[in-house]
Amino acid sequence: MDISTRINLHFQDAIQTMENSASTLISPIAQSIDILVQAISNNAKVLACGNGGSAADAQHFIAELVGRFERDRIPFAGISLNTDTSILTAVGNDYGFDVIFERQVQALGQPGDVLVAMSTSGNSSNVIKAIQAAHERNMAVIALTGKNGGTIAGMLTDFDVHLCVPHDRTMRIQEVHGLLLHVLCDGIDAFLLGDIS
Repeated sequence: MDISTRINLHFQDAIQTMENSASTLISPIAQSIDILVQAISNNAKVLACGNGGSAADAQHFIAELVGRFERDRIPFAGISLNTDTSILTAVGNDYGFDVIFERQVQALGQPGDVLVAMSTSGNSSNVIKAIQAAHERNMAVIALTGKNGGTIAGMLTDFDVHLCVPHDRTMRIQEVHGLLLHVLCDGIDAFLLGDIS
């Protein structure tokens, strides 16, 4: 296989993954937007977490909420749980890496808040513990996963939403996660800025 063919295969696989995701995720995306709009409208906050590329996605998502997406508006309350190096290293050193997000949810999470939890495999132990802590605080969870959802798929409640990308490759899952987060931001703004009633 030459390099041009290999590159083209990536584009074709990404296109197919996007199409498959659109056919299965539109309804849960709409549910996720509703949860986020209700939280923001009630002065609750959004917490987000993930590891590696998912950490970058969590930080990006919260930046769109606190800053802005495509239009000027008031800032929305959000915290990325993977950005404070002092907390991450202190908790990781004193208690272990598995609880770096759980401790922050316990400290910051309140009933009515939302946790956006990202794990491409659905098996990240620190994200799983964050979800458990969110449930203990009566917080809704929006879980972004892939690979059939892993452990996370089995722990979500009727008050949560699962956005599971129908693919097994991490790169494809992350690509769709990026789109999903932008769609969530657009939906939040559409409702809160009066485009949708």
